[in-house]
Amino acid sequence: MQVTNILDMPNDLSKQSLNLEIEQKNFLSTTMGKIINTGLNIGIRSLLPDIVEDEVIEIKDAILKNGFKAGAEQAINSAIDLWKSTKGIATGKFENINQAHEAIKSGGTIDGISSALNFAISKAQEANLITYKSASVLRKGKDVILDSIESNIEDNFNDQLSAFNMLNKYEENWKTYYGEKDFSGMEKEYNKIENTMKKILPIEDTLKEARRIENLHLYIKNNGKRFNLSNEELELAKQLN
Repeated sequence: MQVTNILDMPNDLSKQSLNLEIEQKNFLSTTMGKIINTGLNIGIRSLLPDIVEDEVIEIKDAILKNGFKAGAEQAINSAIDLWKSTKGIATGKFENINQAHEAIKSGGTIDGISSALNFAISKAQEANLITYKSASVLRKGKDVILDSIESNIEDNFNDQLSAFNMLNKYEENWKTYYGEKDFSGMEKEYNKIENTMKKILPIEDTLKEARRIENLHLYIKNNGKRFNLSNEELELAKQLN
């Protein structure tokens, strides 16, 4: 069986666009969008405890579709762009998770979401998609929704920091198993790396390390789990140390 040279293998783990700035913004927009959706849902349930589940869904959907979703996305993107401009980030890319956290936290994201929420509630009410009474309660209790969103954003970034730390642990474990030529252990840690990479902001140095591990892992796997590497391939393996 012919085995592909490790240096020519494609990267399957955590594929990213060459434009990492766009990938990072898309990741944050998607992640924050889910958090905002959850916060809105929790807030509506808390402020309107007597309505049934179907009504909660209808009210949330009415608010999302009448400008809140688009406004929240704009607030996130504006916060990212403002932070980068203020900090003079020449590459346009976040170098670590703390920078992204600071951008979202200090860039006026919550204020932007607040404005979008006011607009969407009014639009939904004008379209008779939510009642005057419900709209009034949501406006007066808006801080409940915003506090839920802000708290969830903080929790998410804390979770991402923990995931980054676990990723480093999995990578070190993989290298240990590689040194012991224990492919079963390597496979176990590789799967953990693969799953963790889906949950965290794509960072250049993190992607490079994961791709090096991926190439070496898949090469050995496709080579019948044999560890006989050429000198050139061994040089690549040394980069993991």
